[in-house]
Amino acid sequence: MLFEDLSLSKSIQKAVFEEGYLNPTPIQEQSIPIVLAGRDLIGCAQTGTGKTAAFAIPIIHQLHRIVGSTKKAKVIRALIVTPTRELAVQIGQSFDTYGKYTNLTQLTIFGGVSQNPQVDALKNGVDILVATPGRLLDLQKQGFLDLDHLHTLVLDEADQMLDMGFINDVKKIVKLTPKNRQTLLFSATMPIAIRELAEMFLQDPAKVEVSPVSSTAENVEQRVYFVEKTEKRNLLYHLIKNEDLSNVLVFSRTKHGADNVVKALRKNNIAAEAIHGDKSQNARQRVLDAFKNKEVGVLVATDIAARGIDIDQLPFVINFDLPNIPETYVHRIGRTGRAGNGGIAISFCSKDEHAYWKDIQKLIKVDVKTISDHPYQWHAGSPEATAEKPKNSNRSGGAHKSRKSEASKQNKKRWY
Repeated sequence: MLFEDLSLSKSIQKAVFEEGYLNPTPIQEQSIPIVLAGRDLIGCAQTGTGKTAAFAIPIIHQLHRIVGSTKKAKVIRALIVTPTRELAVQIGQSFDTYGKYTNLTQLTIFGGVSQNPQVDALKNGVDILVATPGRLLDLQKQGFLDLDHLHTLVLDEADQMLDMGFINDVKKIVKLTPKNRQTLLFSATMPIAIRELAEMFLQDPAKVEVSPVSSTAENVEQRVYFVEKTEKRNLLYHLIKNEDLSNVLVFSRTKHGADNVVKALRKNNIAAEAIHGDKSQNARQRVLDAFKNKEVGVLVATDIAARGIDIDQLPFVINFDLPNIPETYVHRIGRTGRAGNGGIAISFCSKDEHAYWKDIQKLIKVDVKTISDHPYQWHAGSPEATAEKPKNSNRSGGAHKSRKSEASKQNKKRWY
C-alpha cells in the first residue's frame, strides 16, 4: 500500500511525500482508515513503529476538512496527552511537519518552563494541543483551557503514563472532554489497568496490534556482558575507547547514577551529557540537540528518555543498569535499529541483576550473544558461578583466574 491509497488530502500527501514516506508502516496502514472513519481506537505497537503518524496524519486530515479556510476564532479540536516533555515536543513537531500545507496551528505545553508564552498562545487560539498531564491540568484550573469543542482525544504511551503515576490525572483530563469525542489510545503494552481505562473511556473501539512488545527488532544485534557491579564504569570506558564507539545512548537506573557516569567519562576526555527529570526542560533540549548534532558522543539517560528520543541513525544503546521491568528493555533497545538501519544493543549484567536478565530473556525469547572476552568479568562471565565457587571454568573452557589476581590486574589503572 502507498500513502496515496489512504484517501488523504493533497496537502497532507505533499507533506508526507516530502518527508520521504511512500509506504505506511503496519500500524499506520491499519490505524489511519479507522481514525478517518471516526471510530475509537486502541493501538498496541512497540516503539519505533510509527505510532505518531498513525494518529497525527488522520487527525490533520479531519480537522483540515472541519476548519477549512474559516477565519473564526480557533478552538482546541484535538488534544494529545503524552507522559514526557520530550515526547510532547516530538509529537508537536510531527503535527507541524505533516500539517505544514494546512492552516492548522498546534501548541505544545509542558512543565518545567514558564507558562506565560503557553498562555499567550492559548489566548490566540490553537487547533491542536499536545500536552503533558501536569501542565494541562494546571492551566485548566487557572481557566486558560476550553475543551468543550474537542473532536479527538489521544492518550499516547498510556502504559508509560501509568508507570509514571499519571493515571489519575488522565482520568481527570478525560472527564473534562465532551462525551461525543473520538478517543484514540496508544500503548506499547496492555496491562490490566490500561485495558480497564480503555473500557471506561472508549466506545466500541477498533483494536490494532502490531509487533507485540516481547519482540525486538530483527536488525538490532544484542549483546550481554556479565560484569562486576563495581567495574561497570571501567567496562563502559573500555568499550568506548577500544571499539571506538560514538553516538552512544546509555541507560542508567537513577538520576544520580547518570550524573556519576557522565562525570567519570568526562574525567577521561569523553564528551558526555546526562538527561533526566532533574534537568530543566531547556537544559534537556540543549543536550538532546547537541547529541543529535553529534556534538556530544555519549548521552546518559534515565528511562524518561526510553520512548522520548527519536533518532533514525542511533547506532548504539547500552544498558548500564538493567531495568527491573522486562518490557522496558525492549523500549530501550528500540531506540536503535530504526528506519531500516542496523543497531547494536549492549547490556551490562551484574550479579544482583541476574534475575532481571532472566526475566528479559523469558520475554524476548532471543539467544543474546554473551561477550566474555573483556577484563571485568563477573566470575569469568558465568552468571551461574558464585562467590563460593571461584574455581569454576569460564564459558570458553579456560581456567578461572583467581579473584585476587584479577583484582590486582584491574587495580593497576582506575579511570574514575
